[in-house]
Amino acid sequence: MNTPIIDFVRSYAEKKVLRLHMPGHKGHSLLGFEEYDLTEINGADSLYEARGIIAESEKNASELFGCDTFYSAEGSSLCIRAMMYLLTLHAEEKGKKATVLAGRNAHKTFLSAAALLDIDVEWLYPDIEDSYLSCSIEPESLEKRILTSPEKPIAVYLTSPDYLGNIADVSGISKVCHKHGVLLLVDNAHGAYLKFLPQSLHPVDLGADVCCDSAHKTLPCITGGAYLHVTRNAPNVFSERAKEALALFGSTSPSYLILQSLDAINKYLSERYTEALAAFVSKIEECKQALISFGYTLIGNEPLKLTLLTRKYGYDGREFAELLRDKNIEIEFADPDVAVMMIAPENRDYGLITLFEALLAIPKRAELPSASPKISAPERVISIRKATLSASEAVSVDESVGRVLASATVSCPPAVPIAVSGERIDKSAVNAFKYYGIDKISVLKHI
Repeated sequence: MNTPIIDFVRSYAEKKVLRLHMPGHKGHSLLGFEEYDLTEINGADSLYEARGIIAESEKNASELFGCDTFYSAEGSSLCIRAMMYLLTLHAEEKGKKATVLAGRNAHKTFLSAAALLDIDVEWLYPDIEDSYLSCSIEPESLEKRILTSPEKPIAVYLTSPDYLGNIADVSGISKVCHKHGVLLLVDNAHGAYLKFLPQSLHPVDLGADVCCDSAHKTLPCITGGAYLHVTRNAPNVFSERAKEALALFGSTSPSYLILQSLDAINKYLSERYTEALAAFVSKIEECKQALISFGYTLIGNEPLKLTLLTRKYGYDGREFAELLRDKNIEIEFADPDVAVMMIAPENRDYGLITLFEALLAIPKRAELPSASPKISAPERVISIRKATLSASEAVSVDESVGRVLASATVSCPPAVPIAVSGERIDKSAVNAFKYYGIDKISVLKHI
């Protein structure tokens, strides 16, 4: 598989052209990579009007994923906004309002898209209540929800895998969606690699109509590289206007360093990644089983994610993360209950062994009692859009009971809101805010 973007950029760099165009560094090094950092000059193509080398590279990616694949240089956040815009176009074609049934653990970017596009969101809550970061939905309960909804949704929106490493039953859920003429959209930001397992677990192979992947989260891509995937079963508008949708929200100056990284991955994925992934996943599974036998409690079923329920092992997750940090190991995320580690073949055997030995060196202590708060389904007062765009003020969470949330207050990671814009804050939400370390929130001034 060729690498047209890389080939062009390197050829341009070798010519030592006098650069009277952006960027301002003119190809001279302060960090060492500037000569490969370009803009849309002659021959470099243009991401949102791709006809040349970018179009050729995206075609390579499409062949790998088995669908129409489009690049993003601004992560899955751009892809999520584009997906939702395309959904509104589809809804308009059908003469309907864009109403979406969405898993409650959606990324905050989904909320910003709903606000910008005035999408009606009805929330799906988990069948088994656990963490606000997860939303386990069974096909049977989804079907019941679709049948009992006052207005049939235009789409169902899932986050799979979630931040804790739980993979949804995308196959079963897609069958329910298509039975009732509903599209299935999946935020697969954490699962680009799932396509390349011995048996694919990627949403495009399990019945999803549209999804996004963050290549930079699990593949060897630099930060910001992502994909928007549109399957052959999706309505034509999704592929026909995908570039327009991405351009609507994307920067007019996408990074050519990121585009080169996406281009390079195509060759890597086509030549040697599948075998390397299969071998490494097998080793991770052996480590997981050994950790269980040692006394650890693991959650989630995602192959490349190791999520420890640290309170079962006697530790607050944040304390546990500090213990690993002292051993020169930095993990993805920790909260009072869990520690999340994202592992990839690029960690190599040495990295896996280092982690394994560090975990075995941490002594087990008496289990900490579960104190994670139960979050009730809050009252929705106004729409996400109206709340997001209304005048607001910052207050302490202790003063927020009864107020209406203006903007979702959550950092990234995990970027999953505890409460949603337009909802009235109750005591359970306050308890959750405080438990997860949030002390100030934004509420509406006049409601």
